[in-house]
Amino acid sequence: MKKILFALCLLAGSATLLSGCKEQLEEKYFNPERSTEANVSGLFSSMLNNDRVRPSYYNVRTFLAQHAIVYGQTGGFSNSNRVYEQNDNYSSAYWNDFYTSTVNGGGVLALYREMENAYAALPESDKASNEIFLKAASVILYDEASKLVDLWGDIPFSEAGSLNATSTLKYPKYDDQRELYNTFISGLDAAATYFATAKTTSSFNRHDILLSGNVDNWRRYANSIRLRLLMRISNVDEAMARTEILKMLGNPAQYPLVDGGGVSNYNPATSDILLRPLRTNNETLNSALTEVSTYWAPDYMLNTVMLPANDPRIPVMFDKFGRTVNGVFIPNPTYRAMPIGTPAEQQTLIFTEYAILDSATFLQNRMIPGVVITAPEVNFIKAEAFQRWGSGDAKTTYDLALRQSINFYYYLNSINDAGGRKETMPASSVIDNFVNNSSVNYSGTDAQKLAKIYTQKWLHLGFLQANQAWSEYRRTNTPTLTFPVQTQVGLESPPTRLLYPAVEKTFNAANYEAVKAEDTRTTKIFWDVN
Repeated sequence: MKKILFALCLLAGSATLLSGCKEQLEEKYFNPERSTEANVSGLFSSMLNNDRVRPSYYNVRTFLAQHAIVYGQTGGFSNSNRVYEQNDNYSSAYWNDFYTSTVNGGGVLALYREMENAYAALPESDKASNEIFLKAASVILYDEASKLVDLWGDIPFSEAGSLNATSTLKYPKYDDQRELYNTFISGLDAAATYFATAKTTSSFNRHDILLSGNVDNWRRYANSIRLRLLMRISNVDEAMARTEILKMLGNPAQYPLVDGGGVSNYNPATSDILLRPLRTNNETLNSALTEVSTYWAPDYMLNTVMLPANDPRIPVMFDKFGRTVNGVFIPNPTYRAMPIGTPAEQQTLIFTEYAILDSATFLQNRMIPGVVITAPEVNFIKAEAFQRWGSGDAKTTYDLALRQSINFYYYLNSINDAGGRKETMPASSVIDNFVNNSSVNYSGTDAQKLAKIYTQKWLHLGFLQANQAWSEYRRTNTPTLTFPVQTQVGLESPPTRLLYPAVEKTFNAANYEAVKAEDTRTTKIFWDVN
């Protein structure tokens, strides 16, 4: 057990926080409230309880709000001259929470390595009933690792977690990001194939705090993340992506997806892959506004995309906001976002004149879930595939994704149990008019149709899936966003990737040398070729 605890104090990709963990090791070892037995099922639950797998409010407020939300423009931000600067403390914390964690008792990769050890040590008679945990954990591992690749590029993976795996400390090499994506794509395929015939167990039901032991949903989850990754690389390896994606879409019985069953008013609670509530505190709107720039409505999204189309999602995604005069709150007459180029000194003076994120749906919603993947995203991927490569009805699939996105955001609004305005789902005629007769209508040239798919997918992902939205923006260069040029030298515009955490460069210095030349703000992730 002491070896396990020490292992979890090491970054599987470096020795981050090593000194602090050493100081706490003995205290943790002798703490009677901590488990002294590493078993497969318990390690699996711990993996699902990681703060980045089960996204916490902290994750959104710090890491996403200061990086992906700004770089992908899915939320508002202050036009300070350092707004595009990476916060090394918060990016290090995100990195650590994959490799190790002093909060949750282990990062995703470290726990997975321990699961492999625990599984290998089981009697042969027990392995069959525990294999399901390892397969489900591999889906989480590949999903989370792909996010790190999308943020940093090459990352330690194949040799990471050596102390957990072999009881030998080895600082790991950085694996090639292309090869890693291939590993994830093939691994997800293997997991989905396993879940096609797997039978759940009472233990798996109990420890699976994500999908409650539903093997069909695990199969759909694995297939859908694989579909996402295949489309992500479709501009750099189109032949492989096209073959595999069309094979999946052409055989839905063999490759079931998180697609809502083709139903517009599907139930996100049972169809989508959603995590436990994002936060459980009773944060009020007034306290949320202490850092209000995070909650400003994004200019391009609201002013350029949604308002001209009279988008039905506006009332559940944004609040008109307003100001208080003589103790009386006066709401703004219309929805409008603050222009992206407003100088920072003016932003703080006039912010009450512009819309913010909706309070009932987001700011005061204690029940809002973490989002892993949803039916609208999957159907936007399908629509892109059909538009680019044929073999399906792109318009019908795009229209379905739009309708499902409306349904999804009204669902989020409806589950708020802390008060606030709840909106009524628009009438079918209103939604039909939006889909068929507004600026989002699926018409125009092939390039224009693809631009609509990309834009609506980016909009749907929004700030809740800011990492994915930023990745899609970099992959497609759509929508056409304008970023204010800042004055700080080297930080004039958003980066195309994150810099490796400083502590990683210190503790894994020898291996870092191999990727040092590519560790710049302007280096592109391998799939970013447009």
